[in-house]
Amino acid sequence: MNAPLSMAGYVVQPLPIPTLPVRNSDKLFPVHRIYCVGRNYAEHAIEMGHDPSKEPPFFFQKNPDNIVTDGNFPYPPQTSDVHYEIEMIVALGKGGKDIPVEQALDHVFGYGVGLDMTRRDLQGEAKKLGRPWEVGKAFEASAPCSELVPASEVGHPTEGAVSLKVNGEVRQQGDLNQMIWKVPEMISYLSGLFTLQPGDIIMSGTPAGVGAVKRGDVLHGFVEGIGEIEVRVV
Repeated sequence: MNAPLSMAGYVVQPLPIPTLPVRNSDKLFPVHRIYCVGRNYAEHAIEMGHDPSKEPPFFFQKNPDNIVTDGNFPYPPQTSDVHYEIEMIVALGKGGKDIPVEQALDHVFGYGVGLDMTRRDLQGEAKKLGRPWEVGKAFEASAPCSELVPASEVGHPTEGAVSLKVNGEVRQQGDLNQMIWKVPEMISYLSGLFTLQPGDIIMSGTPAGVGAVKRGDVLHGFVEGIGEIEVRVV
């Protein structure tokens, strides 16, 4: 969902502000940046060929306008291997720099459910060449997201099932308590690298079981205590 901007004062029409709906509210959450933490579940790190015990947290970005909320994921061009990754998303209501871990949750507005859709073949080529991942991660519609639920309603979940079904068959299954880097640690670490802003989104990593989709597939994601997302590959 996007909020339009006036043409006044610009030499070209400014693009709409990417937004997410908020449960039980007619107000929208404006998205500033999307940070994604890589390999934050040990079993997923292993299935991708890495030793999770030897890695500090690392992040990549998607673009705010990669978000889609209409339930459709258009199969992207230049790829034959698009993968799903189900994740809990963290929406920041306050920003800052060098945020202490013990204060990090004070910066969270709420939580949601998202899919980090990935052109795995293009990402793999980029990795081999030592190049950035944008072609694999930051393409159009690569961040389907659910509505947000405020932390004031659900608290700050530290455990709960995370799952994804494809055409009714369970493909990914994990628990929030399996995250290597917890939400306060992610926020604190990121704030040492970037000045975080209200409207920033953090995609918190995915359990094992990632795999390819094809046109016509229906993905149903779930994070216990937060919500669900259903997306059709078109």
